[in-house]
Amino acid sequence: MGNRKSAGHLAALFTIIIWGTTFISTKVLLTDFKPVEILFFRFVMGFAALFLVCPHRMKGVNRRQEMIFALAGLCGVCLYYLLENIALTYTMASNVGVIISVAPFFTAILSHIFLKSEGKLRANFFIGFVVAMAGVALISFNGSRMELNPVGDVLAVLAAFVWACYSILTRKISSFGYPVILTTRRTFFYGILFMVPALLFFNFEMGLERFADMTSLLNILYLGLGASALCFVTWNLAVKELGAVKTSVYIYMVPVITVVTSVFILKEPVTWVSVMGTVLAVVGLFLSEYNGKGSDNIANEQED
Repeated sequence: MGNRKSAGHLAALFTIIIWGTTFISTKVLLTDFKPVEILFFRFVMGFAALFLVCPHRMKGVNRRQEMIFALAGLCGVCLYYLLENIALTYTMASNVGVIISVAPFFTAILSHIFLKSEGKLRANFFIGFVVAMAGVALISFNGSRMELNPVGDVLAVLAAFVWACYSILTRKISSFGYPVILTTRRTFFYGILFMVPALLFFNFEMGLERFADMTSLLNILYLGLGASALCFVTWNLAVKELGAVKTSVYIYMVPVITVVTSVFILKEPVTWVSVMGTVLAVVGLFLSEYNGKGSDNIANEQED
């Protein structure tokens, strides 16, 4: 049991390190691709990769399970990434990275409501939430000019909520007993299916000749094979072993990874205000989840 839990922690840590840099690859690709094009190409590539790795069919899926797979695809693939990618066209990558870190709060609330496992939310949860939101506000203002990017920031908050929904659905899916690669592939299938209307609405263009540019090709490969196919499997493995809430704690690391990489790669400005905002967001999130009895609360989820 200890080895499985350690594997779950390592899987979550690996996933978050990769995901913390995906904002950068997406930002680079946005110079030549629309958000919905990035979304479509990366998940079709991810689906194909998972099919090649494990071409077996999933048998015995009932109607209720199929509905949960469909909802997971809608939330975790279609809506979350579409909201995130569009947010990146309105605000900086560091903003999106930090705001997405409020997802564990939404996950804890939804887990309390739907998984019936967290018990009563304690005062420190709400204190941590206030501290983290103060950090998010500092990052959103981003420096002395105090510029708000309300459209991008609100879209990022919506993306965080949708991801929390996906986390709860993934927790339910893990109880079905199917191999993680197969459940991830099925989720991708529904995500791509729900994406089709968005392709028409956002004037999708195939334009495969754009991948002749090595920078574009490497970034889409990174998103498709690494951040999608591989990382969704490792994240779902972590949720299976640790539970939705405990796994979501690792999202706290995303702001740090994103801010650092956006400064070095995208040359985005970083000020003491954004640094303080990052610190407050991370501290607030830890305050929300960790207390004397926090580990016991999280353990209850795994028994649900």
